[in-house]
Amino acid sequence: MTVFLDSSSDLAVREAAQNLRDWQRDRARVGVALVYGPVSAEDRLYHSKCPVDQRSVTALSGALDDIGARWKVLNPCEPDFIMELAGYDVALSNLHGPYGEDGRLQGLLDYLRVPYCGSGVAASAVAADKILCKRVMLSLGVPTPGWWVWSGGPMDWNGRAAMVKPPFGGSSVGMSLVHEQADLPRALAAAAGEEGETVLVEDYLTGVPLTVGLLELPGGAVIALPPLAAEATEAEFYDADTKLDMDSRGTVTVRAAELPSEVLAKVTEHAATLWDGLGLRGSARVDFILAEDDQPYVLEVNTTPGMSRDSNFVVGAAMVGLTHTDVVVAMLHEALTRPPYDVPLPTPAFSSPTPTREAAVSP
Repeated sequence: MTVFLDSSSDLAVREAAQNLRDWQRDRARVGVALVYGPVSAEDRLYHSKCPVDQRSVTALSGALDDIGARWKVLNPCEPDFIMELAGYDVALSNLHGPYGEDGRLQGLLDYLRVPYCGSGVAASAVAADKILCKRVMLSLGVPTPGWWVWSGGPMDWNGRAAMVKPPFGGSSVGMSLVHEQADLPRALAAAAGEEGETVLVEDYLTGVPLTVGLLELPGGAVIALPPLAAEATEAEFYDADTKLDMDSRGTVTVRAAELPSEVLAKVTEHAATLWDGLGLRGSARVDFILAEDDQPYVLEVNTTPGMSRDSNFVVGAAMVGLTHTDVVVAMLHEALTRPPYDVPLPTPAFSSPTPTREAAVSP
């Protein structure tokens, strides 16, 4: 069973931070593939609209410079991506959504036997699928807002406000808050997208959005970072534009959540249950809504937390004395000290240039 620390575990966190810094000094010039590119809709949104200095990849690049790593940004959209990937000691992914966060990249890295930061195939796939993750929450006894699934056809309206969500992706891309039945078809179509995906429809609970970061430290203990509360001042919910805050209008305020001890205990317990139940590793973020009756409900689990210098995960880490660079070193440490797979796979061989798939030709 995983040992969980909280923000009161000052001595343990300080010792872990010192162990990380000592470990890092002996890993000079470690080769890090920083995986980033406009693959998913979420990543394309950030790539096109988020200023370069506010991107996670910029902050991660700075941290890798701080530790003296030999690193390069590898774009999965480039034809030589896989061949280059195999030449690095470890992969640090900054991809979100389909292909980057849902187990597919993790499976590729497992096959190439390149260590990587964060959760493995199964945990990544389950957490990325909002509907499947909901089912696992129920099996684990973790409270989550009521929900149902729409896969086409008529939709019964229960008369209550609902959040309509695509099954994959984050940053609230494609999400809609629906108050009236007349607005439901448009929201369902937007969430289903061109491919007609199954859609998650979730009861909308008013309350305070909370987020809790989880970071694995040397020795396998996991620190539950202090919960943060977010308040959107110019949006009805914490939507994609609010999260991006492209105009720097300060439309969202993030602060330490002042929670009664019993509520804090519940939030930490639910986050820990999901860490162990899903088989998470490295780092993760669990998002909650604290309802008006002071009951916390889990909304989703993110296995690749945003890592910009002002991200919720980094802010939470700073509150327990961990710098951005400390967090990155912790992620690298977990990946590089994890026992390697011992399976009879051949060493991958690549031809150059990388062949491209030919389009199918009808007879």
